[in-house]
Amino acid sequence: NISMKKTVQLEGKNFLVYGAGISGIAAAGLLVRQGFSVVLCDGNENQEQEEIRAKSKELEKVRIILGNLSEEVIKDCDIAVLSPGVPTDIEVVEKMRGAGLEIWGEIELASVFEQGNVLAVTGTNGKTTTTSLLGAIMGHVFPKVKVVGNIGIPYTSVVEDTDESSVTVAEISSFQLETVHTFRPRVSAILN
Repeated sequence: NISMKKTVQLEGKNFLVYGAGISGIAAAGLLVRQGFSVVLCDGNENQEQEEIRAKSKELEKVRIILGNLSEEVIKDCDIAVLSPGVPTDIEVVEKMRGAGLEIWGEIELASVFEQGNVLAVTGTNGKTTTTSLLGAIMGHVFPKVKVVGNIGIPYTSVVEDTDESSVTVAEISSFQLETVHTFRPRVSAILN
């Protein structure tokens, strides 16, 4: 297990990951590998649990709920991790908030386990191009560079491979920034 930021205490916390797409599966996998109890939920009840489980070996240990999320499940959790495509103002998220769950995004979760430096790019236009270019530049200077976020690679899928010498370049949408609390990049760029 990798160490967490000293400012965030997660021992004994139970997680609800909402959204069973690529980011939700990566977040659930990270949490399972780190020894946490996880429930993975997706509002789309037409999905098949076995198809979701087949996407990651860590999901064998995860309770998967498709469709409606009961208040009992919500009450058993402490932190909800929302996938990037999940709006923060939908009814189920309001239920989570009302039950006292902390609402995190995938970026916040990954940042808790980040060991290196983070460069974040957000804004209106040019995020992907700037993130890719910045990643290529950093790759010429640093031995270990990760390019993550809205660019298509979930941050939680690579954060365990970071260390003090690594640099993570993250493309982050404004929607993802709505669910961060302790995420503090070393360098930030806001494009207009």
